[in-house]
Amino acid sequence: MDRLDELVFFVKIVEEGSLARAAQRLRRSPPAVTRALAALEDRIGVRLIDRTTRRLAPTEAGRTLLDRARTVLGEYDASMAGLVNAPVRGVLRIAAPVQFGRRHVAPIVTRFLDRFADTEIELQLSDRNVDLIDEAIDVAVRIGHLPDSSLVARPVGEVRRLWVASPGYLRKHGTPHIPSDLARHHAILGTSPAAQDWFFAGSGRDGTRKPKGRLRVDDVETRLRAARGGRGIAQFLSYQVADDLAAGSLVRLFRRYEPPPLPVHLITKDRVHRAPKINAFLDFAAERLLALPVIRPEKEAS
Repeated sequence: MDRLDELVFFVKIVEEGSLARAAQRLRRSPPAVTRALAALEDRIGVRLIDRTTRRLAPTEAGRTLLDRARTVLGEYDASMAGLVNAPVRGVLRIAAPVQFGRRHVAPIVTRFLDRFADTEIELQLSDRNVDLIDEAIDVAVRIGHLPDSSLVARPVGEVRRLWVASPGYLRKHGTPHIPSDLARHHAILGTSPAAQDWFFAGSGRDGTRKPKGRLRVDDVETRLRAARGGRGIAQFLSYQVADDLAAGSLVRLFRRYEPPPLPVHLITKDRVHRAPKINAFLDFAAERLLALPVIRPEKEAS
């Protein structure tokens, strides 16, 4: 964690007198705030907070650090005040999943470049979860539940895992209605171990089934072409098949058994202050992603 962030956490804990309230104010989880305090105390080598059943209070060392921390943070804020209206310029490194990046992030990036003429963007498209710190990424789009970390996350929507097949396949093989019907069908699968198992919510037992699939492909677009061509049933994220579902080239299956939606976030490194270029991109991208029908909760998109 950034050393200034440690001080921000500590000051907020003392001011709120509660780890839970401090976490709420900081928009972090209580375990993350607890770990931050423990790490600070371990590094300094003294206890900073006395914990009682009703309230937290600073120790003598904690009161000394509190005064110094407020001074440091105040001086830092003052020194940064002149940069608040600084121009948006410089190189931004953005990461996003391949398909989502091609379809939805790349257009946002080009419009951002049109708006801010003094910026440059390096767009990295990868389906692995890149490490923002190790790979010097400024902002990333992340689909899925986030582990607790020192990263700042801004929610912008959600997607669902859907099962689909072409009308031609269903005419030939029939339409499955319950997970056990998969035994009579062909599946188009990914190549990773996780892609070999399909989870059906509310289907009893552990809900996981291993479909039979003669075709396994590690590329989403190739799986989509195979599904459109009637090769079998496949699972995709909802944004990947939104156009096909609207056009009728694919049909949604097992709707009542779909797993809970996956959140979509913009994430960035946790800093007391971020460069103007990062803040500008976060605001610009969030506004446009929140307006995307393909990641809007279905009750709003309907």
